[in-house]
Amino acid sequence: MKISTTYQGNMRFSSDGSLKVVMDAAKEVKGLGEAPTPKQMVLHGLAGCTGMDVATILSKRKVGYDRFTIEVEAEQTAHHPRVFREIHLTYRFVANPEDRPKIERAVELSRDNFCGVSAMLEKTASIITTVEITPRPN
Repeated sequence: MKISTTYQGNMRFSSDGSLKVVMDAAKEVKGLGEAPTPKQMVLHGLAGCTGMDVATILSKRKVGYDRFTIEVEAEQTAHHPRVFREIHLTYRFVANPEDRPKIERAVELSRDNFCGVSAMLEKTASIITTVEITPRPN
């Protein structure tokens, strides 16, 4: 894996690997606030990594759902370097309630066995997961 990152001015960076990604800083630190910050990108990566795992596991186990979203909230340490101290992932599904054990198992497998981003972040932060299921409409 290899990327190249270029400063574009005003605290904005463009990274190019196989696809282009732009990062920015908030306006209060002289950025434009038009793109995710590097730390937000880490959280995007975590959600994408675990989401791909869970979707793959549920597909292989033929567990259907109408909607699947992941909300990620992170708390940082108070002093620099400000690293993530706690990360809470909420997995939200519109699915059959009787599939809850299979969905929870897929989340557990992602966290404990498959998601490399989660494994890296667990070195500095506790990761808490919650599964919420809204019943499918009849």
